[in-house]
Amino acid sequence: MDTLRAILLMVLSMALLAASDAFLKLASQHAPVGQVMLMLSIGATLLFVGLARLRRVSLNLADAFHRKVMLRNIFEMVGALGMIVGLSKIPLSLMAAIMQTAPLVVTLGAALFLGEPVGWRRWLAIAVGLVGMLMVIRPGGSGFTGWEIFPVAGVTGLAARDLVTRVLPQRIPSIAVSAYGFAAVFPLGLAVLLVTGTPLVAEPPVFLHMAGAVVVTAAGYLAVTTAMRMAPVSAVAPFRYTRLVFTAGLGMAVFGERPDGWTWAGAALILGAGLYSFLRERRLARQQLAVLRP
Repeated sequence: MDTLRAILLMVLSMALLAASDAFLKLASQHAPVGQVMLMLSIGATLLFVGLARLRRVSLNLADAFHRKVMLRNIFEMVGALGMIVGLSKIPLSLMAAIMQTAPLVVTLGAALFLGEPVGWRRWLAIAVGLVGMLMVIRPGGSGFTGWEIFPVAGVTGLAARDLVTRVLPQRIPSIAVSAYGFAAVFPLGLAVLLVTGTPLVAEPPVFLHMAGAVVVTAAGYLAVTTAMRMAPVSAVAPFRYTRLVFTAGLGMAVFGERPDGWTWAGAALILGAGLYSFLRERRLARQQLAVLRP
């Protein structure tokens, strides 16, 4: 039952995070990346602190400096930088296709660092998914700008963040973990703003879009954090692929994007590889259950 709840939470979080991508892209069309990161960090951190107080959840400062929490925050910073820079520079539909490699990277990381068993078929699925990502990015092609590297780094950072989330002490509440993660983005956003030297923008659309981004990002972030701690990574991670549908749809509806054939083909490979990996995991789980039954 916990696994089913975790899956539903993951699908909900992907819909919310797709809306967040759209809001952040809209905001980045007017404001610099550093400002977007700062506003997202401040707004989401305050939201989670308020939610923690409402639910009487303790935000222990010692937990914020727990070595695993700090490691998770580092990966959060990498993911946030890659995501926001990517959203500001490349089409939303292309961004969505690249981000869908995250479940495969999570599965790879779970095998390498958490000791979860992964057979040759799922290793092959991971390889196929990475080929699909290369088809989407097409490094060296005429459409390659170099900005595509940022979402790839973002995917890696977010996948590592999710793996660390899985091994956090259970005594640290998900709300607190979320608050610490968003707070960690603040110094990075400030550093980006200072290094680039771009002035702050105070246009009303920026604040409107960022308010929307904060609300849906915080809700999606809490949902994915809870889902990752509720069930095994291999069972929950494949449902991240629903984000492709939500984000690509918003890219076409809001920004008028029309992905080319290579993007669709690469996204299909990524999606197929992820679904196969999930189905293979379910089959192995059923076989293990059958062996354990008297």
